[in-house]
Amino acid sequence: MFGLYITHPQVKIDPQVPVPKWGLSDIGAERARKAASSNWAKRLTRIISSDETKAIETAEILAEAAGVTIEIMHGTHENDRSATGFLPPDKFEEAANWFFAHPQESFRGWERAADAQARIVAAVNTVLATHDAAAPIAFVGHGGVGTLLKCHLAGRPIGRDRDQPGGGGNLYAFGLADRRLSCDWTPIEDWQG
Repeated sequence: MFGLYITHPQVKIDPQVPVPKWGLSDIGAERARKAASSNWAKRLTRIISSDETKAIETAEILAEAAGVTIEIMHGTHENDRSATGFLPPDKFEEAANWFFAHPQESFRGWERAADAQARIVAAVNTVLATHDAAAPIAFVGHGGVGTLLKCHLAGRPIGRDRDQPGGGGNLYAFGLADRRLSCDWTPIEDWQG
């Protein structure tokens, strides 16, 4: 059976609001609702979300379609970038490139990629250790740690070339029995299951 890692779609960017508190934009919420109408979403038996607003909002839309209650799991949050605060998009992209290219180092106080990867892998492994491998499950979170988890599942080194395209609202699937990737990043409203 399948496991999914789902990234939140587009958000309302507000430099005055801490990034973990950003919510979905109208476009992001509409994309999540479209994904929730898919057959795969209705088959989910469990939805695990990070504790950041945009992930919770995405998870709740999917959970309504699946008829389940979301589980908030601490430790599944995006890489900690609070040391720099908000960065304009061009500066953020430069920082993200550096973050992935130097996984054992910290970008101006950010959580190191290697540490963020260890954290997300441990959290997912904790959940899957007691989860029924015949029951579809989704982890809803963020692109950076999602990419770090993907690198681990693929047995590949950390690299930005494995990051999601388009800035959010994508998923990849992996087998629950073997924890191997079964599809690469796909827009959430396009995946057929």
